[in-house]
Amino acid sequence: MKKILLVFLLTTSALLGQNSAATCEILNKINALVQTEHIRPKPVNDSLSVFVFDNLMNELDPSRNIFFKSEYDEMKAKYRLKLDDLILANDCSFLTDIKAKYINGLTRTKSVLEKLQLQAFDYSKKDTIRFYKKSFPFYLKKEDLEKVWTKKLRYQVLDEMADSSENLDSLKTNFTSIEAATKKLILSNEICRISTLLESADKQEEKLYNFFCTYFDPHTAYFSDDSKTSFVASLSKEHFSLGMTVNLNEKNEIIIAEIDPNGPAYQTGQIKKGDQIISISNQKETLKVSCASMESISDMILSEANKHITLTLKRSTGKSFDVFIEKQVMKDEENSVFSFMIGKDSKIGYIKIPSFYADLDGNSRKGCADDVAREIIKLERDNMKGLVIDLIDNGGGSMEEAIKLAGMFIDYGPISIVVDNKQGKSVINDPFKGLIYKGPIVILVNSNTASASEFFSSILQDYNRALLLGSTTLGKATMQTILPLDEDKSTDYLKITINKFYRVTGKSHQYVGVTPDVVLPEFYEDIYQKESDFPTAIKNDSIEPILKYKTYVKRNLIDKLAQNSTARLADNYFFNNIKKINVKIDQLVNTPKAEIPMTLEDVFEQKKIVNSLWKEINTFNDENNPLDVYNSSVNQLLLGAYPNDKTINQYQMDNLKTNPYLNEAVNVINEFNGAK
Repeated sequence: MKKILLVFLLTTSALLGQNSAATCEILNKINALVQTEHIRPKPVNDSLSVFVFDNLMNELDPSRNIFFKSEYDEMKAKYRLKLDDLILANDCSFLTDIKAKYINGLTRTKSVLEKLQLQAFDYSKKDTIRFYKKSFPFYLKKEDLEKVWTKKLRYQVLDEMADSSENLDSLKTNFTSIEAATKKLILSNEICRISTLLESADKQEEKLYNFFCTYFDPHTAYFSDDSKTSFVASLSKEHFSLGMTVNLNEKNEIIIAEIDPNGPAYQTGQIKKGDQIISISNQKETLKVSCASMESISDMILSEANKHITLTLKRSTGKSFDVFIEKQVMKDEENSVFSFMIGKDSKIGYIKIPSFYADLDGNSRKGCADDVAREIIKLERDNMKGLVIDLIDNGGGSMEEAIKLAGMFIDYGPISIVVDNKQGKSVINDPFKGLIYKGPIVILVNSNTASASEFFSSILQDYNRALLLGSTTLGKATMQTILPLDEDKSTDYLKITINKFYRVTGKSHQYVGVTPDVVLPEFYEDIYQKESDFPTAIKNDSIEPILKYKTYVKRNLIDKLAQNSTARLADNYFFNNIKKINVKIDQLVNTPKAEIPMTLEDVFEQKKIVNSLWKEINTFNDENNPLDVYNSSVNQLLLGAYPNDKTINQYQMDNLKTNPYLNEAVNVINEFNGAK
């Protein structure tokens, strides 16, 4: 028996040593690429060690209820300033140690939760709870573990109860029965969540790799072969899909919202709109929706590697049932360019570009730029007199597509300066001489307008080719490429920041964003994460202007149109009320909270404030007269040939009719045309 045990221990140690060596090998390959290719390489030192350690701790225990303070202090003393030395010395056994403590913490937490299932909670006890927006110190003591979890769960029960009814008196009257059912559900979900974390607790390597990468900048990242394939597919408007969309309902259940009649989900003949997804399986693992993270569920559904998915569904009228679906390559309607005409007299074209998706085949002309060109030709056939390009929530994509698209609207000349890590400068010139469209343009942008879409809009702004309207953009002016960590293997990759872009003026929007000519408020503008919110984001700078270029019109004309627009909107009901609601959102999210008494009445009142604000946002409408939005004559003919597209077409059209940003863009173009 001793001999068998000795062999087992030696084998386990050998395996752990192999895992440690493999982890360090990947980290050092990442570092080697970063030091030679990154736009701004930094040394692997104590600063990196602190960044990686702190982020790993925050990832594993964000609520500070898994690790004891003594355990954290021990790991901090051993590793917080030593990870850099250990990695460079090819000793990554620290991760094995951290994972072991994490698994131990999860296991004892699960035991406590199972014990609390059998105990009644005392709600008469006077207590308060406080929430923190940012990470806070580790504090948990061994003797307080059960007390901390009891308090957390008591609040969760009260919060769930407050969310289940708008009638406080009814909740009080039926408190015993509602509390029992709610407590059972919440504890069951918590135990399931901890069990799910335990199943993947020994797989923390990718998190470590990515924290190492993001020390250099927020957009450098490690990719496995699967994550690389999924990322590349996301840059296309066609990818493997189930052919359905899902939503979260008020109970945080995942419900099937829409089913594409051309897709594989519809073709099973078993799935209906409104079905609840109970679990998802890729044949290797199964995720129970009630306790898995939304990130893991999303990854399983969207991963290009998971071509076969089994959904366990539940219909309101019966028991749960399984449906096997084989994904098909489908066009992503939500990631495809579309267009409309606005106003029978004004005849202003509208083009929505949801992302700068690429032509992955190389010669199929399925990229974003070619799609925009096709829509412009359609709109021109109806005598378009102005164009609105909508880049709201466009997170970027292919820089090649952005360069091609910019070239379509610029006659000739330079469009950007690229700087590499050797400080070498190269100029990107307009790839096409001439214009696809010569009329006035307004571009709509917001806080989520990022990367390639910022690049495109800043070019048209510098050339006075378009007036920008909306809110300041995200602030990313860097370019990434994907490189293999090993030329002989196709298992590990690095998405690495290799270039920084500068505008033709020598300025950069990196870190600060592109400021529109007409600045308008948007909901959540103080909540959206900008480039400047990332601690390792590359800071803004500028270079000496070296380029000559000819603007489309004089700057004073753009400035005059912008001033008139700002004056026109000074007393606008919609935009002024957005500012007032944003103050309330800021107070709710960003302002430090007072402690909340843990009583049903106080939790109910807090929930009432949140729900009231959410209702105010969702029911807030523009009071402007609805716009006359209609299909171009070519698109109207195409709808006759493809009737399945009518539903999404009508949905898109209805959303635009009361869009106040589009309304003002139309006003700007009408003013420009009227002054000619």
